[in-house]
Amino acid sequence: MGYIKEPAGVDFFVDPKPLTAADRKRISEIIAYYKATGRKMPVQKTKVKNRSTNRRNKKVLA
Repeated sequence: MGYIKEPAGVDFFVDPKPLTAADRKRISEIIAYYKATGRKMPVQKTKVKNRSTNRRNKKVLA
């Protein structure tokens, strides 16, 4: 990630995204596993929607 220079008179604020209770619990489980074993916890990958289809639909609608 590169450095972003703020224009004169403009302030950039980055607010953290609030975590859900399920997210907090999952993060705690991963940290506890790492502390107990010293290894990364195997994480299941989530399936990503076909992005090319979404792009084509946006172009058609635009």
